[in-house]
Amino acid sequence: MNKPDTNNGQQWINKANGFTLIEVMVALTIVAIALASLIKASGGHTNSAAYLKSKTLAHYVAMNEVTQLQIDNAWPDLGTTRKSTEMAGIEWFWTREVKKTGDETGNIRGLKFSVFLDEERTRNLAQVQAFIANPAQKITTASTSGSSTASGTAQ
Repeated sequence: MNKPDTNNGQQWINKANGFTLIEVMVALTIVAIALASLIKASGGHTNSAAYLKSKTLAHYVAMNEVTQLQIDNAWPDLGTTRKSTEMAGIEWFWTREVKKTGDETGNIRGLKFSVFLDEERTRNLAQVQAFIANPAQKITTASTSGSSTASGTAQ
């Protein structure tokens, strides 16, 4: 709306209430930077969640293999074994290393399971160490009274 200026005879235009183009552009730039940071952070959280899921499943694979040895009353040979197992629709590749321990009788072996997502076994997702006793040997322990002994098969 135009209204006349009484001082010098020229017409003045009233400024409309609102933002200038520069102010709008600055505000949009700030919003765009904030949204980009938010998207990057949420993407990072998504990747972390997927990685943690893979590590958890890999740990389950290793623990299942140790448990299966115990259930089968197996006495694994010394050395390294490389196999794969399917869990949660994914094929997991694992390596089992069996070593002697410091046990004088030789009836306890150390196991180390390493679980990988790729067949080349380049990136270790989980590693579980366990000990297994020879299921063919009876373990005898002295009771607290000293007069009797208890025997059983260690698993």
